[in-house]
Amino acid sequence: MLDDAQVLTEGPAILQYLADLRPKYGLAPENGSLERVRLQEWLNFITAEIHAGSSPLFDKSLPTAVQETVKAKLFRRLDIVEARLADADYLMGKRFTVADVYLFTVLGWMRFFSIGLDRWPSLPGYMRRVAERPSVSAALAREQEIAPVAE
Repeated sequence: MLDDAQVLTEGPAILQYLADLRPKYGLAPENGSLERVRLQEWLNFITAEIHAGSSPLFDKSLPTAVQETVKAKLFRRLDIVEARLADADYLMGKRFTVADVYLFTVLGWMRFFSIGLDRWPSLPGYMRRVAERPSVSAALAREQEIAPVAE
């Protein structure tokens, strides 16, 4: 909920809103630029293909055959991310953005589905790079203090 009591929904919209509140951090390219559209592409890909593509796996009652079908499609989407990160530090190249924040979060869920990221050679290094960023490292430490995640 915003200060004026409006409710803002949908991850990509929230992330861009937050990035625009503090432009000095450079977490999103300037509105109206082609780079901003590329950021929106990644945010929508993550939300539609990886976030939504993995969410059925949270349902432990899902039949094994269905789980395998969901994973196969998800793996093809992760192949696309792997191809991008094979020659880039972040989704937008050298620039860390809110798309990386979102991807880092969703990729972190893979452990709950017994999906190892080593299958995609660039993903473990990407996850380390993001986790080592001071703000991410601090957030992860706070998260552990509040509610340790059982694996």
